[in-house]
Formats: sequence, C-alpha cells, structure tokens
Amino acid sequence: MSTKKEQKRQALLQAALDLFAENGFNGASTALIAKRAGVASGTLFFHFKNKEELIHSVFNEVRENIDFEVLKDVPADLPIRERLSRMLSNLLRYFLAHPAEFKFAEQYHFSPLNQQGQGFREGNRAFHGLLLQAREQQIIKDIPCLCLEAIAFGPISSLAKEYANRGTPIDDEMVRVTIAACWDGLKR
Repeated sequence: MSTKKEQKRQALLQAALDLFAENGFNGASTALIAKRAGVASGTLFFHFKNKEELIHSVFNEVRENIDFEVLKDVPADLPIRERLSRMLSNLLRYFLAHPAEFKFAEQYHFSPLNQQGQGFREGNRAFHGLLLQAREQQIIKDIPCLCLEAIAFGPISSLAKEYANRGTPIDDEMVRVTIAACWDGLKR
C-alpha cells in the first residue's frame, strides 16, 4: 500500500477505535467514522469490506499492542509468581495509559463478534499457558481456567473501568496492591 493509502487506513482505524470506545459499536456509524478520520465515506469501504471487518481489524491492532506490552520485561527464567504479577501489572498499566483501547477491548471481548470468547485467550497464549503451568505445579488453585482468569483479570478490569469511565486517579500503590490481591486470589 502506498503511504497515503496506509495513512488513510490508519486514520480510519484510529477514528473507529475512538468512536467505538466513546459510543459503542452501534453508536458509531461508518459515515461518522469516515468523517472523524477526515476521509470520504467511500474510502472506508475501499479499506474494509464492512463495519464488522473494520471492528475485527481494530481488535487485531489493539490485541497486538496489548500482547506486546503484557510480555514486556517478563523473562522466562523468573519464578511463575513474578511472571504472572509482571504480566498483570503490565496489562493494568497499559489499560490505564490507553483507556480507549481498554473500553474497546472489553466491549469486543463480550460481544457476539468475539466467537466463543476466545479473542484474548487465544491472543495471549503466554499468560494462559502460565496459568495452566502454575495450576499443574499446584502453585495456584486447581479450578477451571475461566475462574482463574476471572480472579486475575476482575480487579484489573475494575480499576481500568474506574479510570476510563470516571477519571478516578490510580497511583502506583493502588496498582501494586491490586496485583498483590490478584495473586492472593490465585495462590493455593
């Protein structure tokens, strides 16, 4: 793709992300997305077959960013507890730094567009695999993975919602105690 075409595509993806986070999937029309991106409505359909394809494309970009950030500074030779804690801390810090991405990711995760709820579990195999390994080694509770994920991600999601929706200040100490609470909920 030429640079100008790629710039238009990126402008559409960013406008879609912002509008989906602000108004939801149904509240963000393709015409509004094109207008926010500063392109003609037909340009959107040059890059994306339909709105659903646009939503999936935004998700794939957001997921890539999240997966990259979650694994930052998490060497494989760290103990499982430290790796899990760092991954959760990285995730929370990413969501706090990118509230639109958080709102979009949560909306996508719980939408019918995310077939069988696999959007992030498939995309972040490292975290899922680490949970399975920790469970197998009897470091964490022997309960279904869905329950483990709820224990790990529930507090993170709640804090991210407070910040994204209400602007509640979240400081480093709040992040630290939240991650510690996640671990306390997971451990045996």
